[in-house]
Amino acid sequence: MKYFTLFFGFLFIVFSCGNSLKTEVRNQKLESQKEILKDKNNKTETLLKTGADNYSLYLPLLKGKKVGVVTNQSGILNDKTHLVDFLLSKSIHMKRIFAPEHGFRGTADAGELIKDGKDTKTNLPIISLYGSNKKPKPEQLEEIDVMVFDLQDVGARFYTYISSLHYVMEACAENNIQLIVLDRPNPNGGIIDGPILEKENTSFVGMHQIPVLHGMTIGEYAQMINGESWLKNNVKCDLKVIPCFNYDRNMEYNLPVKPSPNLPNAQSINLYASLCFFEGTNVSVGRGTDKQFQIYGSPYLPKSGFSFTPKPNEGAKDPVYNGKVCFGEDLSDIKKVNQLELKWLLKAYNETSDKSKFFNSFFIKLAGTKKLQEQIEAGISEKEIRKNWESGLNEFKSMRKKYLIY
Repeated sequence: MKYFTLFFGFLFIVFSCGNSLKTEVRNQKLESQKEILKDKNNKTETLLKTGADNYSLYLPLLKGKKVGVVTNQSGILNDKTHLVDFLLSKSIHMKRIFAPEHGFRGTADAGELIKDGKDTKTNLPIISLYGSNKKPKPEQLEEIDVMVFDLQDVGARFYTYISSLHYVMEACAENNIQLIVLDRPNPNGGIIDGPILEKENTSFVGMHQIPVLHGMTIGEYAQMINGESWLKNNVKCDLKVIPCFNYDRNMEYNLPVKPSPNLPNAQSINLYASLCFFEGTNVSVGRGTDKQFQIYGSPYLPKSGFSFTPKPNEGAKDPVYNGKVCFGEDLSDIKKVNQLELKWLLKAYNETSDKSKFFNSFFIKLAGTKKLQEQIEAGISEKEIRKNWESGLNEFKSMRKKYLIY
């Protein structure tokens, strides 16, 4: 009898914890939706507003507090005022700026070491969240009461701003600091596609078991990180999402500024997830040109009518195949894609002059699984590859529903 009592007691605890987590996530979602409705009731305008522009919802939370901000050049309001300048104009006590990959001004190369420094305009200290310091240290959070996170994501698993979000949430949870995420639209809308990351292939370009295209805003994604207990030691972040206003994930949304140096326009952002796989091969994605992530090619592909020669530029000081002629395809004028496209990757692999040198070790990190490379090398069709993704995508879609705001 004693063991039955213990067993059912254990089941009660598990069930209660599960219900508690669901209630917490549901309350966060309802709160965000109520804030959207509140804004609709108070405003007659139809202009889309990002979380940053919904300042009536977060300025009261910052008054009298010491504030840290995680942002870069994408953290702007509709009138092009930078969030940092806006907060200072409202007499918010700013302590530090935390900058992700590419730096505060967003001009550094992918993977380039960013040094800490000071913002020349505001004289605020800047802490880099890249390289060896991806997660804010306790001493870097000293005297901070609340953190504000405002970065423009593009909806792809390997875009490192969501990895920075994870570490910021974890650091805030461990240091009892509230995190306010200012939500922004996902320019790739509700596209959900690609292989699910396998846990053994976790890295900074893939931290969670999600598909390549997750179809969520960064605010919704923050709720998922918290709700799925993905933070170390299952800690929970005191999270508040400031939602967008007049946003529909199926609407077309063009970013007002480049989210990073090598995503210069809407076409590159739309093709980014499909072409980024080439970063794990011997094929260039156009870094060192003015058509980054809109073209691809290499010296090992057939000499076609299209060619380009990479040269150093902003965001690519030493691009792949610097000064060498690359042959491939120009995709800058094709129609918008609504899925993760594999056809260009498969075509390049099949046409390359030396298949043994096509893939490098980074490909598995980007794919999140060894299986994709194995399937391509085995000559498996795109249709069959996609079929293998279906069950994982369906499971993810079911989980994702709990965290959607829009």
